[in-house]
Amino acid sequence: MSYFLQLVASGIVVGSIYALSGLGFVLIYKSSRVLNIAHGQIIAAGAFITYALTVWGGIPIYISFLMSLIITFFLAMSVERVFLRRLIGEPIISVIMVTIGLMSILDGLIYMTPFGAENFSFPEFLPKTPISLGGVSISWTQLVGVIITVILIVGFTWFFKRSTLGISMRAVSDDQMASMSIGISIPKVFGLAWATAGFSAAAAGGIIGNITGLNFDTLRAFGIIVFPVVILGGLDSVFGAVVAGIIMGLIQQFAAGYLDGNWGLSGTADLLPYIILLIILLFKPHGLFGIHEIERV
Repeated sequence: MSYFLQLVASGIVVGSIYALSGLGFVLIYKSSRVLNIAHGQIIAAGAFITYALTVWGGIPIYISFLMSLIITFFLAMSVERVFLRRLIGEPIISVIMVTIGLMSILDGLIYMTPFGAENFSFPEFLPKTPISLGGVSISWTQLVGVIITVILIVGFTWFFKRSTLGISMRAVSDDQMASMSIGISIPKVFGLAWATAGFSAAAAGGIIGNITGLNFDTLRAFGIIVFPVVILGGLDSVFGAVVAGIIMGLIQQFAAGYLDGNWGLSGTADLLPYIILLIILLFKPHGLFGIHEIERV
């Protein structure tokens, strides 16, 4: 029983990080119906900015983490302003191709720095002794990561449901023409969506970097891993990203613990979530919580 509970705890930790990482996808898609293929690179950039400010700048990690969120917020806003705002009204495939090009550019820029070829780790700032409760062990790094993730997800949920800007973003997601008719600035909403997605990506990058270490390939891979997460939950659902993230995290941990660990198989932790994703999408093409829109001609 304790082994099962340990896998559940690990699955919740991994799933919460998936959920936070997937929020960036959802935020951009909700407002502009665009998939940001460069999301993994933004996650990596947020982690490396936190490391540079902490180790090279000598800033306490708590402050450097907050500073990286702010820097990535404005960095993502600048990317939208320079590269994507001119494409408003153009075919979606054109915008997606721009994000693919942006992904390649960020790859090249990061590979030109020491972060592209070496492994790094944040300095120790939390107790090393794990917390044990009822046979379940969790490290302080994982616990703090989950707490930060929960706070951010709750904050984003409140933002979309209660704040004026959040409601404007939801309105643009539902009907851009109607939103324009009541005075909502579509470019402003798009810029805010990209900036907020950068904010959440930087937070995810900092948490992932503290748990797994700083490796560029590992960090940017999260941009690919969370893609089936948001598809499963629904590309336009914040709540769906949270639920699907937890589901995927639990599936991976159970597969690694029982199939790979006890049955001697290998690779099922990476394969099984995609198989379940395909099965669910056969019955729910828009994901578990996605909105099925009917267009009338």
